[in-house]
Amino acid sequence: MSAPARYPFSAVVGMDDLKLALLINAVSPDVGGVLVRGEKGTAKSTVVRALAALLPDLDVVQDCRFGCDPAAPDAECPDGPHSDSAVPAERSARLVELPVGASEDRLVGSLDIERALTEGVKAFEPGLLAEAHRGVLYVDEVNLLHDHLVDLLLDAAAMGTSHVEREGVSVRHAARFLLVGTMNPEEGELRPQLLDRFGLTVEVAATRDPQLRADVVRRRLAFEADPEGFAA
Repeated sequence: MSAPARYPFSAVVGMDDLKLALLINAVSPDVGGVLVRGEKGTAKSTVVRALAALLPDLDVVQDCRFGCDPAAPDAECPDGPHSDSAVPAERSARLVELPVGASEDRLVGSLDIERALTEGVKAFEPGLLAEAHRGVLYVDEVNLLHDHLVDLLLDAAAMGTSHVEREGVSVRHAARFLLVGTMNPEEGELRPQLLDRFGLTVEVAATRDPQLRADVVRRRLAFEADPEGFAA
């Protein structure tokens, strides 16, 4: 079953500063990510989710759950070591969403209970940080994220790796990603430590121009009537 079509990035009306900030980070992730501030209904999430379709496909080591690059595999990859002759595979860049209510295990990974029970071995089940490696990690309502998740996110973003100690399993893997967060300032401000992590901050607001607002509605209705045709 194919994934539902996403609203196209180029079809979003206005939002030029936000689109530019996202494209800059897509080209050069070293900029440090994007924080998007604005009230509800300003298409923040729509624009961010649409970015993934613009990112180039990645070469990854086949069957590596951590998305290692065949040209420079992670020496500490839990699925490694990968040989120089590792079979490459191509897949699209991922946009991974971190829910506000996610658990610590969901973010960093946990013990693979199924293998522990069936095979009697201690194995690591990757979390969202591993899934987002070489892609985009998106946190909606980032200002509402629990403090302990913020600390884990800050560590991974700063070091480019995630270190996990779980039930006797010690794992370190690469976790380099483009961090994008959206927030509504009316629901509370962001912790200074996390605010400093974002390279760019963009303020967005709904347009008050009647013609632009009508264009937004027309495009949305056209997309809902025929998503693939509209995107094409």
